[in-house]
Amino acid sequence: MLLRQKIAFYLEDMETPVGRTINLVITALVLVSSAIFVAETYPLPDYVRINLDIIDFALVLLFAYEYLLRLWCAPDKVKYLFSLYSVIDLLAIVPVFLGIVDISFIRIFRWFRILRLIRFIEGRTLLGRIILEDSVISARILFTLFAIIFVYSGLIYQVEHPVNPKGFRTFLDAFYFSVVTMTTVGFGDVTPTSELGRLLTVLMILTGIALIPWQLGNLIKRLVKNSDRVETLCSTCGLSSHDADARFCKICGNKLEKLAVVRE
Repeated sequence: MLLRQKIAFYLEDMETPVGRTINLVITALVLVSSAIFVAETYPLPDYVRINLDIIDFALVLLFAYEYLLRLWCAPDKVKYLFSLYSVIDLLAIVPVFLGIVDISFIRIFRWFRILRLIRFIEGRTLLGRIILEDSVISARILFTLFAIIFVYSGLIYQVEHPVNPKGFRTFLDAFYFSVVTMTTVGFGDVTPTSELGRLLTVLMILTGIALIPWQLGNLIKRLVKNSDRVETLCSTCGLSSHDADARFCKICGNKLEKLAVVRE
């Protein structure tokens, strides 16, 4: 039981050296896996593609092992199975194993693997570093926008490339189409031909209309709020950005000395 609690702690910990190392390694593996997905959309020599497939399959095995560890450590396994992170992990793992039995269409869900990085932007923790809450919120907003565009680009590429290889030759073509569509610019130089591709395009437009302005609005609010901050150095933790009327440090609670206050 002690071993299970220790593993669960390090899988979620972002502050101790061991926990930070484990989670940073997982983050790096997710990024490598996503990079492999993108690289495989380009013309590559057969031996390079084979090596990338081997690396990707090895990464999936590691992710599957991590998922089983998290499930084993979860106090309420049923609740964990239906949690957001569990669903994302399954979407990232299952398609590869189902691909072995030739259910290739479900491999479009492999693009959701980038969403696993959401777990590393929580509270006041950003990839193992304790920083300002406003900075984490800004990072979360920017990452959400990037993740949405990345996932949509991967999905539209996976759907359209087999039937429309001239319009969607590489991931960059799909990325361009996603940005143009979600910002409702609509140049019309690239258009989907399949029904599923058109459905994804409608979802992109709705997402662009509803979500992107909302996220960008939150980001602008944060930037405006930060512009009203003053620089007052905390003698205990070294934090310098505080509200103009702050008397105590928001991180350590130390009383602030109003010796040098500079408007940002």
